[in-house]
Amino acid sequence: MLTPVDANNLPVYLNLAQAYEAEFSVLTDKAPGTDGLFALDTVLEGSVTGYLWYDGETPVGLAAISRHGESEFEVCEFYIVPRYRKAGLGARFARAIWDKLPGFWTIKQIAGAEYATQFWRRAIATAGIAKMTEDTYLDPYWGTVTRQQFHYNTCT
Repeated sequence: MLTPVDANNLPVYLNLAQAYEAEFSVLTDKAPGTDGLFALDTVLEGSVTGYLWYDGETPVGLAAISRHGESEFEVCEFYIVPRYRKAGLGARFARAIWDKLPGFWTIKQIAGAEYATQFWRRAIATAGIAKMTEDTYLDPYWGTVTRQQFHYNTCT
Protein backbone atom coordinates (compact mmCIF):
# COMPACT_ATOMS: atom_id res chain seq x y z
CA MET A 1 0.00 0.00 0.00
CA LEU A 2 1.38 3.40 -1.04
CA THR A 3 1.43 5.87 1.86
CA PRO A 4 2.74 9.45 1.68
CA VAL A 5 5.11 10.35 4.49
CA ASP A 6 3.67 12.75 7.05
CA ALA A 7 4.48 13.74 10.62
CA ASN A 8 2.90 10.53 11.97
CA ASN A 9 4.95 8.07 9.90
CA LEU A 10 8.14 10.11 9.40
CA PRO A 11 9.96 8.03 12.08
CA VAL A 12 9.20 4.86 10.06
CA TYR A 13 10.63 6.50 6.93
CA LEU A 14 13.75 7.65 8.79
CA ASN A 15 14.32 4.18 10.25
CA LEU A 16 14.13 2.56 6.82
CA ALA A 17 16.35 5.32 5.41
CA GLN A 18 19.10 4.23 7.82
CA ALA A 19 18.96 0.68 6.44
CA TYR A 20 19.09 2.10 2.91
CA GLU A 21 22.11 4.28 3.69
CA ALA A 22 23.88 1.37 5.39
CA GLU A 23 23.31 -0.92 2.41
CA PHE A 24 24.67 1.63 -0.05
CA SER A 25 27.60 2.69 2.17
CA VAL A 26 29.85 0.19 0.41
CA LEU A 27 29.26 2.16 -2.82
CA THR A 28 29.06 5.68 -1.39
CA ASP A 29 31.94 5.21 1.08
CA LYS A 30 29.79 6.79 3.80
CA ALA A 31 30.22 5.95 7.45
CA PRO A 32 27.78 6.53 10.28
CA GLY A 33 28.34 9.49 12.56
CA THR A 34 29.40 9.18 16.17
CA ASP A 35 25.71 8.70 17.04
CA GLY A 36 25.60 5.60 14.82
CA LEU A 37 23.36 7.29 12.25
CA PHE A 38 24.05 7.98 8.60
CA ALA A 39 23.47 11.46 7.20
CA LEU A 40 20.72 11.33 4.58
CA ASP A 41 21.51 12.43 1.04
CA THR A 42 17.88 13.39 0.39
CA VAL A 43 15.85 15.30 2.94
CA LEU A 44 12.06 15.39 2.70
CA GLU A 45 11.45 19.09 2.28
CA GLY A 46 10.55 21.57 -0.43
CA SER A 47 9.89 19.72 -3.68
CA VAL A 48 10.88 16.31 -2.23
CA THR A 49 8.09 14.04 -0.99
CA GLY A 50 8.51 10.72 0.76
CA TYR A 51 6.45 7.57 0.33
CA LEU A 52 6.30 4.32 2.24
CA TRP A 53 5.23 0.94 0.88
CA TYR A 54 3.50 -1.49 3.19
CA ASP A 55 2.94 -5.22 2.98
CA GLY A 56 -0.09 -5.43 5.25
CA GLU A 57 0.98 -3.48 8.32
CA THR A 58 4.71 -3.99 7.75
CA PRO A 59 6.68 -1.13 6.17
CA VAL A 60 8.85 -2.73 3.49
CA GLY A 61 9.99 0.17 1.32
CA LEU A 62 10.62 3.86 0.97
CA ALA A 63 10.91 6.35 -1.86
CA ALA A 64 11.90 10.01 -2.02
CA ILE A 65 10.52 11.74 -5.10
CA SER A 66 11.54 15.19 -6.28
CA ARG A 67 9.13 17.23 -8.38
CA HIS A 68 10.64 19.53 -11.00
CA GLY A 69 7.88 21.74 -12.34
CA GLU A 70 4.31 20.61 -12.93
CA SER A 71 4.85 17.07 -14.22
CA GLU A 72 8.54 16.19 -14.13
CA PHE A 73 9.78 13.85 -11.41
CA GLU A 74 12.96 12.18 -10.22
CA VAL A 75 13.39 9.13 -8.02
CA CYS A 76 15.95 10.36 -5.50
CA GLU A 77 15.85 7.35 -3.18
CA PHE A 78 14.12 3.97 -3.50
CA TYR A 79 14.53 1.03 -1.17
CA ILE A 80 12.89 -2.31 -0.49
CA VAL A 81 13.90 -4.25 2.62
CA PRO A 82 16.04 -7.19 1.39
CA ARG A 83 13.71 -9.84 2.86
CA TYR A 84 10.92 -8.55 0.58
CA ARG A 85 12.88 -8.33 -2.66
CA LYS A 86 12.27 -10.57 -5.66
CA ALA A 87 8.56 -10.82 -4.81
CA GLY A 88 7.43 -8.04 -7.15
CA LEU A 89 6.82 -5.56 -4.33
CA GLY A 90 9.35 -3.05 -5.64
CA ALA A 91 7.85 -2.99 -9.12
CA ARG A 92 4.36 -2.57 -7.66
CA PHE A 93 5.63 0.22 -5.42
CA ALA A 94 7.22 2.04 -8.38
CA ARG A 95 4.07 1.60 -10.49
CA ALA A 96 1.87 2.96 -7.69
CA ILE A 97 4.06 6.09 -7.52
CA TRP A 98 3.99 6.53 -11.31
CA ASP A 99 0.21 6.09 -11.32
CA LYS A 100 -0.10 8.78 -8.64
CA LEU A 101 2.31 11.15 -10.41
CA PRO A 102 2.06 10.76 -14.20
CA GLY A 103 4.60 12.74 -16.20
CA PHE A 104 8.25 12.71 -17.25
CA TRP A 105 10.45 10.56 -14.99
CA THR A 106 14.20 10.33 -14.35
CA ILE A 107 15.77 7.51 -12.34
CA LYS A 108 19.51 7.21 -11.63
CA GLN A 109 21.74 4.51 -10.21
CA ILE A 110 25.26 5.07 -8.93
CA ALA A 111 28.24 3.15 -10.29
CA GLY A 112 28.44 -0.31 -8.76
CA ALA A 113 24.67 -0.65 -8.28
CA GLU A 114 24.09 -2.86 -11.31
CA TYR A 115 21.44 -4.83 -9.41
CA ALA A 116 19.49 -1.56 -9.03
CA THR A 117 19.83 -0.87 -12.75
CA GLN A 118 18.48 -4.35 -13.50
CA PHE A 119 15.59 -3.77 -11.09
CA TRP A 120 14.63 -0.47 -12.77
CA ARG A 121 14.79 -1.97 -16.25
CA ARG A 122 12.43 -4.75 -15.14
CA ALA A 123 10.08 -2.39 -13.28
CA ILE A 124 9.85 -0.07 -16.30
CA ALA A 125 9.20 -2.98 -18.67
CA THR A 126 6.64 -4.52 -16.30
CA ALA A 127 4.75 -1.20 -16.25
CA GLY A 128 4.45 -1.42 -20.04
CA ILE A 129 6.71 1.56 -20.72
CA ALA A 130 8.10 0.98 -24.19
CA LYS A 131 9.79 4.32 -24.88
CA MET A 132 12.50 4.54 -22.24
CA THR A 133 15.93 6.00 -22.86
CA GLU A 134 18.97 4.94 -20.89
CA ASP A 135 22.38 6.54 -20.78
CA THR A 136 25.42 6.97 -18.59
CA TYR A 137 26.54 10.43 -17.58
CA LEU A 138 28.54 12.31 -14.97
CA ASP A 139 26.21 13.54 -12.24
CA PRO A 140 27.63 16.50 -10.28
CA TYR A 141 26.77 14.87 -6.92
CA TRP A 142 26.95 11.11 -7.55
CA GLY A 143 29.62 10.85 -10.23
CA THR A 144 29.03 8.35 -13.03
CA VAL A 145 25.44 7.15 -13.01
CA THR A 146 23.15 5.09 -15.20
CA ARG A 147 19.99 7.03 -15.99
CA GLN A 148 16.59 6.01 -17.32
CA GLN A 149 14.09 8.58 -18.57
CA PHE A 150 10.55 8.11 -19.82
CA HIS A 151 7.09 9.58 -20.01
CA TYR A 152 4.43 7.79 -17.98
CA ASN A 153 0.72 8.23 -17.90
CA THR A 154 -1.91 5.96 -16.44
CA CYS A 155 -2.73 4.74 -19.97
CA THR A 156 0.84 3.53 -20.59
